[in-house]
Amino acid sequence: MGWQEVSIMDQRREFVMFASRDDANISELCRRFGISRTTGYKWLHRAGAGEESFADRSRRPLHSPARTSPEIEERIVMVRTMHPAWGARKIRSWLSRRGMEVPAASTVHAILRRHGLIQPHAPGAPLGRFEQDAPNLQWQMDFKGRTRLNDGSYVHPLSVLDDHSRFCLLLEACARENHDTVRPLLERVLRRYGLPASIYVDNGTPWGSATPGQWTRLGVWLLKLGIRVVHGRPYHPQGRGKIERFHRSLKAETLNTPRPADMNEAAARLRRWRHIYNQQRPHEALDMRTPADVYTPSPRSFPDKLPEVEYDEGEIVRRVPRTKGYIHFKGKLRRVPDAFRGELLAIRPTATDGVFDVCFGSCKIAEINVKEGQTSNQKSVNHVPEHLSAMSPG
Repeated sequence: MGWQEVSIMDQRREFVMFASRDDANISELCRRFGISRTTGYKWLHRAGAGEESFADRSRRPLHSPARTSPEIEERIVMVRTMHPAWGARKIRSWLSRRGMEVPAASTVHAILRRHGLIQPHAPGAPLGRFEQDAPNLQWQMDFKGRTRLNDGSYVHPLSVLDDHSRFCLLLEACARENHDTVRPLLERVLRRYGLPASIYVDNGTPWGSATPGQWTRLGVWLLKLGIRVVHGRPYHPQGRGKIERFHRSLKAETLNTPRPADMNEAAARLRRWRHIYNQQRPHEALDMRTPADVYTPSPRSFPDKLPEVEYDEGEIVRRVPRTKGYIHFKGKLRRVPDAFRGELLAIRPTATDGVFDVCFGSCKIAEINVKEGQTSNQKSVNHVPEHLSAMSPG
C-alpha cells in the first residue's frame, strides 16, 4: 500500500522526520510506511534541498525592537486564535522555533490578556507525574468517550500515546468501542512504529471486562506479540495522567469548537490536531520540545507471522477447545479464561502439594487446586489477573 490518501502530507512529514536521523534504517522505515525506497529517498532529497511543500512553516526571521512590534503582536494573537488552549509559553516556543524574535512569556501573556484572550479557569488537581526512561517502554491506550455529532451519531476517539515522549501514535474517529474496531487500528500502528514493551490500559472494553483483570482476546493477541498488558487500578485515573490530560486538550481544542457535523468532519479534525500536537505544539514536560522531537520508532518490528507458543519437552500441555474455555486435567474439566480458546496451555506443579499453575508461555493465567474436589460444571481454576504479566518473546 502506498501513501494513504486521507493523510498523505502528515505521512510524508513523519517519514522525513524519522528518516533524517543519524541512526535511521531507511529500508525498514520505507517498509513500515508502505512506500518504495525510491519514493523514500525522493522525499529525503527534497527535504535536504530545503523544499517545504509538505511543511507549512515560515523560516523568515522577524526582528523586533525593545517594544513588541505590531507584527509580532499580530502573530501572537493569530496563534492563540488558531490554538485557543495554548498558553503564553507554548505560543512563545512555537514562534521561536520558526525563527521569530519573541518577547518573554510574561509579555506574551500580557498581550493575550490585553486582547481578551485569557479566560479565567479553576485549576484542576494534578494527576501525578511518572515517566518512562525511553520511548516505547510503555504506551498508553484509551477511548476518550463518546461525543455526540450534529447528525445525531456519536464518535469514540481512540488514542495511543507514548509514555516517554507524549507522541500520539494513533488518534482515530471510531464508531464503536470493541475488539473488531481496535485490533486492525492497533495492528496498523504496530506495523508503522514497531512493538512497545508494554501497553497501559484501564479495565474497559475491549482490553478489559466488567471484572477487573479479566483476560480478553486483545490482551492475548498482544501477549503473543511479546507486549506486556498493564491494567490500571479501577477508579484510580492517576496512572493514566498523560492520556487523561491529552483527552482534555483534545476536547477543548477540537471537539467543542464547534461540534463536528458528522463522522467525516470529526475524523478530519482529529487528523489535523494529531499533526499539530506531535510536530508543532511545544510541551512543557519536554522542555518546550514537541513530542516528535523526542520520539523514535521501536527497533522491534511487527512479525510477518504471529509467533507460536513453545513449551519444553515433558511439560503437561493442553489445547483449549475453540468452542469452550475448559481443559481436561486429572479426570475433570477445569475452567480457564475464554480468551484462550484455541491456545496451547501448560500445567505446571507448584511448591504446594495439589496446586498447579496454568501458564500461557511464561505467563501464569490461572491456578488449579485438585484437592478442592469441584465437579466438572464448577469452576476449579482461580483467575489470576494479567497485571504486569508477560510472555517471554519466543
